Amino acid sequence: MQKKLYNMKALILAAGKGTRLKELTADKPKALVKVNGVTLLERCINKLKEAQADDIIINIHHFGEQIMEYVEKNGNFGISITYSDERDMLLDTGGALKKAAWFFNNEQAFFIHNVDIISDINLQEMYQFHCSHGNMATLAVRSRNTSRYLLFNAQNRLCGRSNAQTNTTQLISNQLNTNDLLPMAFSGIHVISPQIFQYCPPEDKFSITDWYLQLASQHKIMAYEHNQGLWMDMGKAEDIHQLEQLLIQ
Repeated sequence: MQKKLYNMKALILAAGKGTRLKELTADKPKALVKVNGVTLLERCINKLKEAQADDIIINIHHFGEQIMEYVEKNGNFGISITYSDERDMLLDTGGALKKAAWFFNNEQAFFIHNVDIISDINLQEMYQFHCSHGNMATLAVRSRNTSRYLLFNAQNRLCGRSNAQTNTTQLISNQLNTNDLLPMAFSGIHVISPQIFQYCPPEDKFSITDWYLQLASQHKIMAYEHNQGLWMDMGKAEDIHQLEQLLIQ
């Protein structure tokens, strides 16, 4: 039986405008879009609660006040919920984490989860993998088609990235060869050790992927593969409809 981890923390990235969802986000944030009657935010919170997270911070921007009202109306879903307010300016993924650094004030690793990701990944197993390997960050990845890949070596350590749209590749060392690296698609779920805050970039707005690549040559940024089971990015209206059909089958 696994030991209960108390005060497990998590950051839900929910500040995106959801422009690809078009009319679904014209009057509400993406986090409050429903899939079979349940909002993406509630599904994400429940997923993290299943992994024993009981202290969550949510970054907000687009219709952020609606998220706060919704959470309060639902009694904070029985856990502690805090907000990182980005309504004045979106800070990108890395900037969002930096702004919320004060929240992660213990020595325990924590989750980051995109609000628009639906999966059946075992977060507790991912967390244990992270801790047992002594990683700075662990990234859930999957073998799937995408235009942007993260590149990992045979030891599952992050070594670079490639972008098919711009036909560019970035490696953390000029000693590396892309033919020796495995391309994997990032799943929007991380486990991070709080030591990462010692290496925050000076700027307020930046990509967390850029940050990982800066750290990867000196610190363990590792892949956690989950190639089986459900994973979907609710980026477009057709993705919502597709998942609704899958969930009722």
